[in-house]
Amino acid sequence: MESFRIRLFSISCIILLVGACSGENPEQATELLVSVETLHFANTAETKVIHIKAGTKWAITVSDAWCSVFPESGESGGTVKADVSVLANTSSSVRNTTLTVIAGSLSKTIAVTQEKNAFLSISPQSVEVKPEGETISIEVQASGDFTVEASAAWIGVGSYANNKQSFTIAANNGTTSREGKITFTQDALTEEATVIQLGASMTIPADKTGMTNDAVPLVAQMNYGWNIGNTLEAYNEAVPSETAWGNPKASKQLIDAVKAAGFNAIRIPCAWNGYIEDPSTYKIKDSWLARVKEVVDYCVDNHMYTILNIHWDGGWLEENPTYAAQTEVNKKQKVLWEQIAVYFRHYDERLLFAGTNEVHAGYGNPTDENIQVQLSYNQTFVDAVRSTGGKNAWRNLIVQAYNTNIDHAVAYLKMPSDNVANRLTVEIHYYDPWDFCGETGDNFKYLWGKEFSGPGKSSYGQEEYADEQFGKMKTHFIDKNIPVILGEYGANIRTTSLANDQQRADNRKSRNNYLRYVTASAKNAGIAPFYWDNGFIGDKTMALFNRNTGEQLYPDAIDAIMNK
Repeated sequence: MESFRIRLFSISCIILLVGACSGENPEQATELLVSVETLHFANTAETKVIHIKAGTKWAITVSDAWCSVFPESGESGGTVKADVSVLANTSSSVRNTTLTVIAGSLSKTIAVTQEKNAFLSISPQSVEVKPEGETISIEVQASGDFTVEASAAWIGVGSYANNKQSFTIAANNGTTSREGKITFTQDALTEEATVIQLGASMTIPADKTGMTNDAVPLVAQMNYGWNIGNTLEAYNEAVPSETAWGNPKASKQLIDAVKAAGFNAIRIPCAWNGYIEDPSTYKIKDSWLARVKEVVDYCVDNHMYTILNIHWDGGWLEENPTYAAQTEVNKKQKVLWEQIAVYFRHYDERLLFAGTNEVHAGYGNPTDENIQVQLSYNQTFVDAVRSTGGKNAWRNLIVQAYNTNIDHAVAYLKMPSDNVANRLTVEIHYYDPWDFCGETGDNFKYLWGKEFSGPGKSSYGQEEYADEQFGKMKTHFIDKNIPVILGEYGANIRTTSLANDQQRADNRKSRNNYLRYVTASAKNAGIAPFYWDNGFIGDKTMALFNRNTGEQLYPDAIDAIMNK
């Protein structure tokens, strides 16, 4: 009997031991699988599913009340699906908690994160601004830091205080309304405000402040003028750019250098057609008007008289003095000059407008049609500028002879009608003799003046001719109280196209003689001279200044202009 009891006890121990080793003891789980290690929730109330498999009973504990699990426990065996739910996060901070799954002696954790309550709102979402500009503010409610970006340069981003973001809106000198966007961004949230600024009134009351001088005394104050040629009028229809013809953008450094050299007046040849935003209305892009203003300011801030025109511009105006083109060209001429005049009408008398450039149908004698149409373009210009009021009611304006030719001026130019007296000036150009001044082919001449003779000298256009031509302008205009500017003149320097050093020296001396004599002859007649600088350096070019540095390329030529 005793032996039987011992054997029974031994069998029972073996059974218990086998049972323990087989995992049937709930305190000794051998398996715990959880489908995820992390859970990420948005800031809204949300539920996500996890899966749990354990070799014994399991349970889940949760660290924070905003997160819950159902079911919170389960039996051993198959895979169990559990829902993990979070309440909406109303705080402005990301929150974290931990789920702990326990099965016997085994445990696993799940890291739970929930996004902060990100919010961004603005008020108002649309603002209408006066043409003269003003400071506006937009209220911002945000759960964190945000960024602000304006779509237009005329919207200046100011300071942020007391939940309000300020903006400085520049004056709209154009005649049409403009619209810009302000974008507020916080993380993935975006809000947008629209700024609508009304256009300036087309006509305002006349203002004579700063417009004291009539044309005669004003032009008399222009001692030596200079053209920033082949720059703002550089025309490229596909990609409009002031660098399209190879010159760099106009800079303050350059204008400062021109002023320091002794010039007190600058002519800015300018294109507009390539910068029209809407062909149906001829609206000029705000960005181009602003860029032209930058260059005008370089000049005016230097106390320089400044002439702004429409120059070649692809030829829509300049090459169309015909009845067929007259109506459409005058329509465009009117709208463009209205815009330009309104944009710049707060400038004082140091800024002058010139209506066209070298309007021509060819280089021979014009027909009656050519003259009548060209004169209509002058009249449209004057009427458009005067119609805008303000200082433009008194601004000195410049009109051109046909092709800016002296003989055509004497023969055909009739001054436009104007509702203010003595505020118009005539413009001519002078490149005689052309084979010395501007010819770039093989038939050029490199000598000029009484000092030189021979086959290298032109057969016309010498000293007496210059005196005669400018004398005509004096008799027909200046003596009749109509001042005249010589809007362009100059002569190429010849370097590599000449055979030897002696020829190059003679050409340089000839050019200096030409510049000295022509400038003096024009001034003696009462004409204000503006040298044509095309910016190009090298053979057969007219640059006096390095456009990148402002350095004087030919100080002797500048001295010659100023009769030093």
